[in-house]
Amino acid sequence: MFQTISVIISKKIISDQIHLISFESNELVREAKPGQFINIRVTSGLFPYLRRPFSICEVNGNTFSILFSVFGMGTKTLAEARVGDQFDVIGPLGNGFSIDDEIENAIIVAGGLGSAPFPFLISKLDSKIDVQSFVGARSKELVISYKLKNVSIATDDGSLGKKMNVVQLLEENFSINNYPKKTKIFGCGPTPMLKALSKFAIDKNINCEVSTECAMACGFGICQGCPIESSNGEQYYLVCKDGPVFNVKDVKI
Repeated sequence: MFQTISVIISKKIISDQIHLISFESNELVREAKPGQFINIRVTSGLFPYLRRPFSICEVNGNTFSILFSVFGMGTKTLAEARVGDQFDVIGPLGNGFSIDDEIENAIIVAGGLGSAPFPFLISKLDSKIDVQSFVGARSKELVISYKLKNVSIATDDGSLGKKMNVVQLLEENFSINNYPKKTKIFGCGPTPMLKALSKFAIDKNINCEVSTECAMACGFGICQGCPIESSNGEQYYLVCKDGPVFNVKDVKI
């Protein structure tokens, strides 16, 4: 984990509501793993110490990228920042996805901004692994398929892809296709989606890891403010420190 001043080197607007910003940081990118996140100080004034967590979307050379939509003061500040602006960043934080398993087929399941950590993950998978991506959103304007592979889409209103949620789309696909035994699901998105995905994976006995969402303050386990219950109910983990990625068999989502 590093605390560093990172410089914005590029900005892109992926859609009307989605932004991609790349920062330069030699130390951070050297240690980063898919599924980890960074905490950025984006506010000043009354509460200058508050940070915002963002999944690491991509790592290229000595740069890392974040993908986000504007929904508050912090993300508005980032969206309005310029190339050359500097931000105080802590990272990489948490535990990421496990990609050392002998898998033949990787299934990406993303809801909304849950697509953010997967370009980095896909870039680290062996080229022999078949990757399929299932992406869901409320409407076509909110669909994010940036650098995903073999994408199937579901929208709540049917404006793009099939009119259903993304886990229903996954279930439908499983009823049609036969998947190899060494299949692994990687999921990220809203908690209701992760609950449905967890049930699906456990019922089908498929290895599945999900990146969980939780309000965070410190980002590295000091404040104890982001607990998640273990599946046996005997203990609590911290999303920021023990996660954000968990095997669905280990936690109650």
